[in-house]
Amino acid sequence: MTVLILQPELHNKIWGGTNLKQFNYDLASDHVGEAWVIAAHNNGVSTVINGQYKGKTLTEIWNEQPDLFGGHDENQEFPLLVKILDAHENLSIQVHPNDKQSSENFGKTESWYILDSTPDAKLYYGHYATDQADLKNLVAEKAWDKLLRTIPVQKGDFFYVPAGTFHALGAGVLALEIQQSSDTTYRFYDFDRVDLTTNKLRPLQIEEAIAVTKVPHVDPILNQRTRIQGSTILTRLLTSPKFTIDKLSVRGLSNFNQHHSYELFNVIAGEVTLTDNETTYYLKKGDNFIMLKDTGNYTLDGHGDIMVSFVTPDSYSNQELAYLDN
Repeated sequence: MTVLILQPELHNKIWGGTNLKQFNYDLASDHVGEAWVIAAHNNGVSTVINGQYKGKTLTEIWNEQPDLFGGHDENQEFPLLVKILDAHENLSIQVHPNDKQSSENFGKTESWYILDSTPDAKLYYGHYATDQADLKNLVAEKAWDKLLRTIPVQKGDFFYVPAGTFHALGAGVLALEIQQSSDTTYRFYDFDRVDLTTNKLRPLQIEEAIAVTKVPHVDPILNQRTRIQGSTILTRLLTSPKFTIDKLSVRGLSNFNQHHSYELFNVIAGEVTLTDNETTYYLKKGDNFIMLKDTGNYTLDGHGDIMVSFVTPDSYSNQELAYLDN
């Protein structure tokens, strides 16, 4: 068994819509905001739909079969979480804690790859406060126009969002989010929306948010590099201390080696076939899977785009955004 194909868990959100239909997901409402496509968290878990582990959750397999993932400590949790987000409306202005600040086992450093966007779409990313006192004053005064930094976005853009970064997806953005496996969010501002399930404003965590926000904001520098692997264009989007992300633009037959204990794959466009030593898998946009430790050599063929992520190995350079060739 070398590949676990996963069924997402869908989450309704006040800001969600119906755009996740394009990934062949069966939506139960018109406010689906998140598909937790590779998840082993208490608040959402994906389920295996192929092979001998069919019907088991990723959490169960991680806990019961650690050797499939190269081994891990008994109490260690699955470290990554991958979602697809449909921001039909603005998300709340928010921030996440780091490993030391979080009440969970992980902080919440994350990233966004923009899958699609409306012509006028934007992100809220960073802020204009000069120090903690300035941040507190601008928040207290609700001077959002002075505080909020916005960036126009388009399909194919990539953003790294380290813990402590002031941020939110804006309306009209569809994004793949690769992050640490945490669900801790502190809200600064929610556009004064009323939650129709409670008829109240959603709660804010302003003190907690201020305490973990980095001031002043500094954009990370992404040292992205591209190379050709057979008929595939491989772009390393990010190597961070928590995870590494590659984009594979498959345009024909290409051979690969499995270098890591396990890797997470998300097919974001087109159709591809993956062949390992045992099986050929036919995969399309919206499919998500984990390639396990003993895969070895494999091939990709077809015409499609795949995002690949994995825990950054200790052997990698300590430079936060280093690039490694095969």
